[in-house]
Amino acid sequence: MPRDLILALDQGTTSTRTMAFRAPKLAPVATARRELPQHFPANGWVEHDPEDIFADSVATLRDALAQAGGNPAQVAAIGITNQRETTVIWRRDTGRAIAPAIVWHDRRTAAACASLKAAGHEPMITARSGLLLDPYFSATKIAWLLDTIPGARADAEAGKLAFGTVDSWLVWRLTGGKTHATEATNASRTMLCNIATGQWDPDLLGLFNIPAAILPDIRDCAGSFGETAVAILGAPIPIMGIAGDQQAAMIGQACFTPGMVKSTYGTGCFLLLNTGATPVASRNRMLTTIACQLQGQRTYALEGAIFVAGAAVQWLRDGLGIIKDASETGALAASADPDQAVYLVPGFTGLGAPYWDAEARGAIFGLTRNSGPAELARAALEAVAYQTRDLIAAMQADWGGTASPVLRVDGGMVASDWTMQFLADMLDAPVDRPAVLETTALGAAYLAGFGQGVCPAPKEFAKNWALQRRFVPAMDATRRETLYAGWQDAMRRTLSA
Repeated sequence: MPRDLILALDQGTTSTRTMAFRAPKLAPVATARRELPQHFPANGWVEHDPEDIFADSVATLRDALAQAGGNPAQVAAIGITNQRETTVIWRRDTGRAIAPAIVWHDRRTAAACASLKAAGHEPMITARSGLLLDPYFSATKIAWLLDTIPGARADAEAGKLAFGTVDSWLVWRLTGGKTHATEATNASRTMLCNIATGQWDPDLLGLFNIPAAILPDIRDCAGSFGETAVAILGAPIPIMGIAGDQQAAMIGQACFTPGMVKSTYGTGCFLLLNTGATPVASRNRMLTTIACQLQGQRTYALEGAIFVAGAAVQWLRDGLGIIKDASETGALAASADPDQAVYLVPGFTGLGAPYWDAEARGAIFGLTRNSGPAELARAALEAVAYQTRDLIAAMQADWGGTASPVLRVDGGMVASDWTMQFLADMLDAPVDRPAVLETTALGAAYLAGFGQGVCPAPKEFAKNWALQRRFVPAMDATRRETLYAGWQDAMRRTLSA
C-alpha cells in the first residue's frame, strides 16, 4: 500500500479546512471544512475559542482522511498552515488556554503601541523584526494577556505557561503536549523574532516584557514537528511541514523566484513579493518578512497587508443582509449604476498597509438617493482592487529588482470573474488565477511532502503550477485613473490624522 497521502490542515480566521493530496504531484483528492465562529466582545476586539480551533482541526483531519479512504497507513505526513499573529497562551500541565485567542486583526492594544511609538521604539522594532509597531502582531497581545489574566505573569516567569501562534497551539495539542515549536514564517510575525538571525531577539523580549520561557522552538518550515497522538487518527502521523497562511500560499503559487508576486483574497488581503535571500527594508511602510526557511536557508519577502477584503462581503451578508451568499456579490456588483462613484473604505478594524492607521474606521463616500445594494456591493469589491494597487505601488518603490508584471491570485474572492477583471483593469496588469485555488493548503502539503521526502525540490515542484484563467486589462486609461483618484480622495478623508 503506497504511503503517498498528505493531509494539509488549513486553519483560517473564519473556517478550518483539511485537504488530502496525493504525492508527489499533490493532486487534491478530498476536502473537509467547518466554519469557525468569531467573537466580538468589545469594540475592536476579535477572539476565537482555542478549543473550537482544536476540535474543528481534529474533525476535519478525520473527515478528509475518511473521504480519501480512511486508512492512516497511507498518510505520509501532515502539513499545517494557519492564520498568523493570532495569539494563544495555555497551561503546560493541562494544555488548556488561559483566555480566548486574540485574533490577528484585534485592536485592543492600539494604545500600548501608540505609547511605544511615542517613546521612540519603532525604529529598533522594525530593524530587528521587519515589522511596524501595530496591534496586528503578537507581541503586544502576549503582553496584554500576561498583564490582564490574574496570575498569568507569575506563572509565565515560572515556566508554567506556553505561548504560540495557532500552529504552535495545534502542534502542542495534536502531539499530546510533546512538541512546543513553531517555524520561521510564523515566528517572523510575532514582532519578537530577529529576521536576520531567525531567532528570538532578547532586546525585543525585554522591550515587551515577555519571558523567554513561554516561547516555542523555531524550526525550518519543512522538517519534524513530532507525531500526532494515536487518538487523533488511529495511528501516529508525522507533522512535517508548517507555514503561516500567506507564506504557504506563496509556496502553493510556486513563487520561488525573486520578483514573483502573489496576492491572497480571504478575510483580508495579503500581497507578497519574493525578494530572495536578502531582506529588503521598506521605505513605504511595507513589511519585511520571512517567506520560507528550508534546510536552514531563509528566503525573504516584502508584504502588504489589508485587514478587510472578504470580510467586507461578510458585512454585506451578515451586517446589512443585502446578500444571502458571498457568491451573489459579483452579479450584484455588475448590475450597479456605472455613473455612480460610490467608495467603501473598509476600515472596520483600522487600516493596514501602507497607511497603518489603527484609529481609522470604515466610511462610505459618494452616496446618492439612487444608491442601493448593488452600488454597495460594487464598492466593497472595488475596494479590494484599489487597496491592491496601493500595495503594489508602495512595494515597487521599495524593490530594487524587476518585479513580475503578472499577479498570481488565490483565496475565496478570486472565484468572482467580475472582481478579478476589475482588479486587472485597476492594476493595468495581467491577473493569473491558478487551477488549484486552495493554495494555502497546497503550500502546506508541499512543505510536509518535501520534509518527508515524497515531494521534489521547489524548482521541480514549480512545474506543476497550472493556470486556470488569465484576466487582462480592458479598461480605458482615463476611466482607470479617474476611479483611482476618487479612491485616493476617500482614503484621505478616512485617515484619523
